Amino acid sequence: MGAQLRVYKRRIRAITATKKITKAMEMIAASRIVKAQRKVAASMPYATELTRAVTAVATGSNTKHALTTEVEAPTRAAVLLITSDRGLAGGYSSNAIKQADRLTERLRAEGKEVDSYIVGRKGVAYYGFRERKVTDSWTGFTDSPAYADAKRVAAPLIEAIQTETADGGVDELHIVFTEFVSMMTQNAVDGRMLPLSLDQAQEEDGAKGEILPLFEFEPSAEDVLDALLPRYVESRIYNALLQSAASEHAARRRAMKSATDNAGELIKSLSRLANAARQAEITQEISEIVGGASAMADATAGSDK
Repeated sequence: MGAQLRVYKRRIRAITATKKITKAMEMIAASRIVKAQRKVAASMPYATELTRAVTAVATGSNTKHALTTEVEAPTRAAVLLITSDRGLAGGYSSNAIKQADRLTERLRAEGKEVDSYIVGRKGVAYYGFRERKVTDSWTGFTDSPAYADAKRVAAPLIEAIQTETADGGVDELHIVFTEFVSMMTQNAVDGRMLPLSLDQAQEEDGAKGEILPLFEFEPSAEDVLDALLPRYVESRIYNALLQSAASEHAARRRAMKSATDNAGELIKSLSRLANAARQAEITQEISEIVGGASAMADATAGSDK
């Protein structure tokens, strides 16, 4: 019985130490969510206005450009998947990967070849384990992305959209990331970055009661779109990276809170078992003492006779 009690105490000490770690990770993640939310909020106006500018330029001219012109029969698409570098974040990365798999299947069903670009070690490891081809990948910054990281990710994608498919380029750019809705809700979503859907952009502006401004282009609309192309792609990717980072921290906080709560329940359960084992040990010792005293009394009575 004493050995069993020692086992319970050892497990309680180990789980208590783990609980302290998960609680600390929960608090760290909670503090990082606030910073990530501020960055997301700060990036939204720039991304929104840049999209409006591109839409205004495209609708105000008849220029054919990679930003706005859809290929009649697209044959190749690039998919950028954003996952995390670290684990312990619940289903954050797996949900994004599943969304990318669904998008890839849909594009292939439409007769398009898919080039995969991945951000985050989890996504790279998933594709590597399944021996899937990855055109390019980036790691090491998913929990705190900077605009320089977005530029680095955007560079090969911009080059791909500007290259003919016969030379290894693509007709479309898609992105899969985790949209931050609230502390409790994060959704894996996908969207087409290029070509920009002008009808959708105009509908969004119309729903907000906004009218697109009219521009005069100098030297030409095509030159303006050439200048806007990298900025547009970079801003979209940067915003997606920031939303994904906020979602990752929220998912990790939720996972660590669940682990902390479970550890607390397990400690309570083990404490009850330890108390029961201690009580049984005490009862056994009392029984042995009483039994020994009774035996000694019987022996003494026998010797007196």
